[in-house]
Amino acid sequence: MGADKDPEYLSTLERGLKVLRAFDATRPEMALSEVAAATDLPPAVARRCLNTLVALGYIRQDGRRFLLTPEVLAFGSAYLSSMNVESVAVPPLQALADATGDSVSLAVRSGREILYVVHVPSNRRIRLGAGVGTRFPLHATSMGKVLLSYAADVVVEDLLAAGPLARMTERTVTDPAALRARLALVRDRQYDSALDELDYGIVSVAVPVRDAQGVVVAAINCSTSTTRISQDELVRTRLPLLRDAAGQIEAELRRTPMLARSLAR
Repeated sequence: MGADKDPEYLSTLERGLKVLRAFDATRPEMALSEVAAATDLPPAVARRCLNTLVALGYIRQDGRRFLLTPEVLAFGSAYLSSMNVESVAVPPLQALADATGDSVSLAVRSGREILYVVHVPSNRRIRLGAGVGTRFPLHATSMGKVLLSYAADVVVEDLLAAGPLARMTERTVTDPAALRARLALVRDRQYDSALDELDYGIVSVAVPVRDAQGVVVAAINCSTSTTRISQDELVRTRLPLLRDAAGQIEAELRRTPMLARSLAR
């Protein structure tokens, strides 16, 4: 919703947040012109946003370059602590990771991507790093396809209408008809498994997490290297464990409806 639709909408706040989110692993520091290009803001507007964020301590200026400061971590920390994420989701996911040796995560849908809310890493090295706050394309991940499969039809159609789906590997599902068919299959069997779709050598399986009303608000997965286990074996051995962990989280969400509401889209 934009300023033209809601008189309470603060476009200045939107611009400031857009500047903060422009910094990522591919753009850890930028000059003013780069920030303006990354955010599609006029240079004068980008400069005012940067100067304000520098004054507030969220961005540091080093000569003509700008970079984030650790102060921005306060936002994520406030969410995790205020919503009791650690006590609700971490114990069953940690137990699952301990039992399997896999990386185990919980993610929600955020625009065209999944957003990791909880991540328990594996002791084994895999090619694709992830952590709390990591984002990956919805269509290229098992958790993303689980979340898409239970989303309203308009969400899927808007995703497809926004432009070509990024091809991460040869196995990434980018054809609209193929994606719709895959999502129908996910709804039917209530899980998804991805092999070499986000990156080569990565296999995963994911299931939905529902709130007290049965609405899917998140997804959890097990992810590991294809050198450890085949896709069929991963699904056979991890699916029951994932569903048990999802059930434990769902029980906790019934006791903490505030967290369930915050996860919902």
